[in-house]
Amino acid sequence: MTPPDLSTDRVRPIQVGAQMYGLVVRDGPLPDHTTFLTAPDHALQLGYIVYPAGHEIPRHTHKPIVRTLTGTAEVLVVKQGRCELDVYDADAALVETVTLATGDVVLLLAGGHAFRMLEDTVLMEIKQGPYPGPDEKAHF
Repeated sequence: MTPPDLSTDRVRPIQVGAQMYGLVVRDGPLPDHTTFLTAPDHALQLGYIVYPAGHEIPRHTHKPIVRTLTGTAEVLVVKQGRCELDVYDADAALVETVTLATGDVVLLLAGGHAFRMLEDTVLMEIKQGPYPGPDEKAHF
């Protein structure tokens, strides 16, 4: 499925051809309406949900849906500092290097990645679970 139009200065896909490896969302002004940044078929969804004051979301649960996933998608939020992110394709070839700063968000969907801290850095990581432990990583 094709992702939404991401042509802004603040939202930049990391991709080669049709293969999306990640999505960088720079800190900055927020949208004035609900905007999803990922295609509906991506393993992890990322978007802004915008509500006016006084709006309520009715109480609810999410229906159990069996999903079959390959790999681990993750989101990292730079809470403090600066770092460089290297994104690699399935053959371990470097796709792109991106500098991330406080307030930036990156969604990693495919391939591999590495980080170099340019300053003292705090990353908040959100990924699919359950987490089987450090042996789930393949270093290259």
